[in-house]
Amino acid sequence: MICPHCERETPEQSNYCCLCGARQLPSGPYRRLMRSVVDSKIAGICGGIAEYLGIDPTLVRLTWAVLAIVPGGIVGGVLAYLFA
Repeated sequence: MICPHCERETPEQSNYCCLCGARQLPSGPYRRLMRSVVDSKIAGICGGIAEYLGIDPTLVRLTWAVLAIVPGGIVGGVLAYLFA
């Protein structure tokens, strides 16, 4: 497995890179939705959703911000964030 941060080879079974300490993403078809340790601003929720979906975390954060600001979406956006 190649570390995406330092781009050096690490053992397949390791969860963290032995050289730089970055968390390794699972390489198999099984993905787990969890908070991000690598890309977290407040609690890592948006970063975790972005890792799971394979998209840029900024897009997820902008979506949460729009849901929280738009009238009628305030309750939905804030409650969804707290639920996540």
